[in-house]
Amino acid sequence: MSPEVSIVVPLYNEEANVGSLHDEMTNAMAKLGVPYELILVDDGSADRTFAKLREVCARDPHVRIIQFTRNFGQTAAFAAGFAHARGGFIVTADGDLQNDPADIGRLLALARTHDIVCGWRKDRKDDVLTRHVPSVIANWLLGIVTGLRIHDNGCSLKVFRSEVVKPLKLRPGMHRYLPALASQLGGRVTEVVVNHRARQFGESKYGLSRTFAVARDILQLPRLMRESVDPSLPVPAIYEIRQVLDSSAHAATKNA
Repeated sequence: MSPEVSIVVPLYNEEANVGSLHDEMTNAMAKLGVPYELILVDDGSADRTFAKLREVCARDPHVRIIQFTRNFGQTAAFAAGFAHARGGFIVTADGDLQNDPADIGRLLALARTHDIVCGWRKDRKDDVLTRHVPSVIANWLLGIVTGLRIHDNGCSLKVFRSEVVKPLKLRPGMHRYLPALASQLGGRVTEVVVNHRARQFGESKYGLSRTFAVARDILQLPRLMRESVDPSLPVPAIYEIRQVLDSSAHAATKNA
């Protein structure tokens, strides 16, 4: 059965979170009862993340793995996931367990009447100075420049109709602006408060540098938005895939 929902999750050095992430995603989607695929993108991890991903892929036909040749960044991981997604709805989430898979159902319900549904981490569980304050500043700047005023561009838990993200021509760092970019192809945007959990394992990959990156991009963002939907431009090569695995690949190896 073709998936109705594709869940795209980038992972970079998240070996301690893979098992719980898979369990929580599986439980959340089982309750919804919709056909889905879970696309887990290993963004050049240097730990045992890929080995853990192979384990869950071998026992779950819903799981597909994309392994990069090296670390290309979050935008590249999302872009690869979008390119391989088969569902009409594409869910994005982080691999650090701070997003709660139990919220996916509420976002998907809103996606029936919207093109983009953004999670809003209203009650954040991370450092105020290095994470929350920079996020408020970055969202304020993005709202001024893009005209799309949402509270939390940085929350990875979102749902997009596939037709508003699959055509996007993304460049490194542009995952921060996905709602604004995608809104050019589908303007029905809403947001919903979601649960935000403290990180239990591993280290955060982001901080004050994110605000500086947004400030740096502000002047060129209108141009980047236009280029992201320009059909005359080629698709930027921002990642390189080593392999794509699913349960059938494991079965073929086992039976060989």
